[in-house]
Amino acid sequence: MSIENFTGKAEAYAKGRPGYPKAAIEYICSLVPQNAVFADIGAGTGKFTIALAEQGRSVLAVEPNTDMRKQLAVTLAPFPSIKIINGTGEATTLQENSIDVIIIAHALHWFDLDAFRTECRRIAKPGGLVIAIYNLTPGGGMISLSKRTVDAFFTNPTVLEFPNPMYYTRESWLAYIASMDDSPLPDSPEYDEHIAEINSIFDRESTEGLMHSDRVTKIYSEIIV
Repeated sequence: MSIENFTGKAEAYAKGRPGYPKAAIEYICSLVPQNAVFADIGAGTGKFTIALAEQGRSVLAVEPNTDMRKQLAVTLAPFPSIKIINGTGEATTLQENSIDVIIIAHALHWFDLDAFRTECRRIAKPGGLVIAIYNLTPGGGMISLSKRTVDAFFTNPTVLEFPNPMYYTRESWLAYIASMDDSPLPDSPEYDEHIAEINSIFDRESTEGLMHSDRVTKIYSEIIV
């Protein structure tokens, strides 16, 4: 992955990407003591980091993209104790044997899995957990990509699924699409045609100004060995 994939998309990402259901957050937090140290790797704009912070958890948020880190700082402004770190999944810069739970929220497919596995073993405390989380839309392409990724990374994970329905306004739908790494930026020659098509989808699939998506959140967890 190029760390520049999401340059210019951080604001749209913060506005348009789905968060995570409360039940999923509570489940993850129930796996470890209150004083456990979490590392959110590929934290992005803090969609998952903020949920842990609101639970009073200790979190190190690792994100390589400059634009995303700036937005991450905005998201985490109410929680100054959360440390933001410039690092990658393969080279987090975190201390050895310092982390109880390694979280990867909707980002594992971007990593070099062998290098990331080595890094997990380096930074995790004995008995530490690695947890991958995906927000998935029925019929969406991310379903097959996430399955290939977790199958390649994990050995025998515990898997749970939580409903995470989304209701998009036109504005949040446009922001969601704009947050995709392959969506053209406004200065691109393809931008106007792209936006017209995205608006057409909303017009076709929305009811009374809202478009519904039966999204689910899948959680994969395993002790690091």
